[in-house]
Amino acid sequence: MRCPFCQNSDTKVLDSRPNEDKTVIRRRRECLECNKRFTTFEKVEEAPVIVVKRDGRKELFNRSKIIRGLTRATEKRNISFTELEKLVDNIEKDLANRLVAEITSKEIGEMVLARLRELDEIAYVRFASVYKDFKDIETFKKELSKL
Repeated sequence: MRCPFCQNSDTKVLDSRPNEDKTVIRRRRECLECNKRFTTFEKVEEAPVIVVKRDGRKELFNRSKIIRGLTRATEKRNISFTELEKLVDNIEKDLANRLVAEITSKEIGEMVLARLRELDEIAYVRFASVYKDFKDIETFKKELSKL
């Protein structure tokens, strides 16, 4: 592992710990040249998932896009960033378990909505209003009545 400070490739591992679900190993390292410490994360490389957008374009699955949307939907709500990360982790696990190379953005949106509904109804409505592109108040009322 190359040191991010001095680019030296001689580093030693000081501490290794798995995360809660044991899918990622956190390693604390020290550079043998400059003696600075840094953290690395190790996880199994999985096959990439391709997202098919509404207009037919294809792009790699990008968890940060979901996190960004969830952050906006949960703004001023009592929901931690850790909870949002867990939600996205669960979606990624589901995608990996499906063993498919491609998935539509609509399917991903539905996965997000299902989990967000359990987490916070206000955030669910906020996310749904953008995701489902409500055109008028009636569509909005119809979604609220489902809750």
